[in-house]
Amino acid sequence: MNMRNILLFAFVAALIIGEGMTASWNTALGILNMGLISAILALGVNMQWGYAGLFNVGVVGFVALGGLAPVLVATPPVTEVWTANGGFRLLLALVLGAAVIALAIMLNHRLGGRARILALLVVLIGGFFLYRAVFDPAVEVVEAFRPATYSNLGGLGLPVLLAWPVGGVLAAGAAWIIGKTALGLRSDYLAIATLGIGEIIIAIMKNEDWLARGVKNVISIPRPVPYEVDLQRSSGFVEWAASFGSDPVTASTVVVKLLYALLFLAILLVLLWASQKALNSPWGRMMRAIRDNETAAEAMGKDVTRRHLQIFILGSAVCGLAGAMIVTLDSQLTPGTYNPLRFTFLIWVMVIVGGSGNNWGAVLGGFLIWFLWIKVEPWGNQLMDLITSGMADGALKSHLQDSAAHMRLLTMGVVLLLVLRFSPRGLIPEK
Repeated sequence: MNMRNILLFAFVAALIIGEGMTASWNTALGILNMGLISAILALGVNMQWGYAGLFNVGVVGFVALGGLAPVLVATPPVTEVWTANGGFRLLLALVLGAAVIALAIMLNHRLGGRARILALLVVLIGGFFLYRAVFDPAVEVVEAFRPATYSNLGGLGLPVLLAWPVGGVLAAGAAWIIGKTALGLRSDYLAIATLGIGEIIIAIMKNEDWLARGVKNVISIPRPVPYEVDLQRSSGFVEWAASFGSDPVTASTVVVKLLYALLFLAILLVLLWASQKALNSPWGRMMRAIRDNETAAEAMGKDVTRRHLQIFILGSAVCGLAGAMIVTLDSQLTPGTYNPLRFTFLIWVMVIVGGSGNNWGAVLGGFLIWFLWIKVEPWGNQLMDLITSGMADGALKSHLQDSAAHMRLLTMGVVLLLVLRFSPRGLIPEK
């Protein structure tokens, strides 16, 4: 890294430290933790776009799939719905659905002409009714059990850290399905496919209560670090906090966020190291050659579609990993909060501003854009209060004060315009 890049990272670090010194270390550490996760998300998208030129506009779907993993892995199972055979019947229905799809695929490959059409109609229509006959009663059993607190199958009760790689696997599986369908077509079809699949995933998570309680949310997901309340009850911790002149409540929240920061930083450093090794390897040079000229790469004997599928799966897995980390940090899954603005558009801004094709640029963009996303709205409120301080009460003053809520989007647009005008390849361009 040259001096300019070091100064850029130092500037972002100064922003976070300044927030802690002037406002609150709790807020600063909260920005740091989500900045680390945002940097991981930006790395995943940068793999797809910066390495291979794949335009994924369904990032939110892969993040949501990753967020589902802590619920399925770490929460305890709801034993009552399993003993009532609701859980086993649901599993049987899902196996039947998968078997119907597999049988249809096999028949499609082995039969031809009218026989194939007839067989597919019989298998798909009959399989659908059989699936619903098993699935619907099982769902009713599961969702009827204490809907205020449960109404889902629960999880496996395993350590929550195991859910992070599982989140990556879930996202990678969805990426494989999309990639096998769309990567052999023109690039705009991939964008359409990822956009559609992302919205489908969100719709399923919002509406299928048996899976993760839908919009009723899943709370109290286990954490890999201590709970603040447990620290506050510890006499040793209270004495330790007092030695620094801090009250136990503030000290416990700071310590927990620091532990999260160390954990997230370790994951980011490992991913950054692996990404740099991959980018500078013969495989990475081949990916960039395919990105720059697919026709020439195919003429040299490279399987472009297969390589695109590889990088699409890898990038999506990283996004799924980050999604599991977000849910673990919040200790709850809230499907209603997954929206393309936050988990697709903002991640793309991070990659473009930081510098697509450069891993360090993606990390820088993740930290910088997340800091601005959090701080611009309160800054906007203060600015509007200052502007309207001398104005008489009325429609114009109320309109200006209400418009502060849109400062985030305005700022993101301005930042994008400035970067594209004065540094079109990003703050840290690809070498």
